Amino acid sequence: MPGRAILSACKFTSPLVASAELPKSPEGEPVFAEPWQAVAFAMTVRLHEQGVFSWNEWAEALSAELYRPGRKADGSDYYDCWVAALSRLVTGLSITSRPELEALSKSWQRAAEATPHGKPIALDNDPERQAMVDGRAFRRPSR
Repeated sequence: MPGRAILSACKFTSPLVASAELPKSPEGEPVFAEPWQAVAFAMTVRLHEQGVFSWNEWAEALSAELYRPGRKADGSDYYDCWVAALSRLVTGLSITSRPELEALSKSWQRAAEATPHGKPIALDNDPERQAMVDGRAFRRPSR
């Protein structure tokens, strides 16, 4: 499929691959329009494999997002629903807090805005990111 990433380096054994509406190639492999979608998928699969949440917990969280009013008719927001479900699960299970998740999301956004086109986004690119050196917090100097 031109313009779409197909994650096929390994075979998935997780039942998450059977999730409703998961975009798939003709061969049944998950497909992703953007790299962040593959990352969100892989993170979810890994957390499930590690026993952080059960298949039923995931199915319930994803279903709640997929059937939420206001979804795009073309389904192009599928992975937005996926991320929302994962966010809700990790906060609901107290793996992280909503404020921590929001702060990290804002940091990634600032990092993305500060990263030159074509370069990988790294949190170190966030101009407001605090770093710890010798136990002291400092703000990165402006460039």
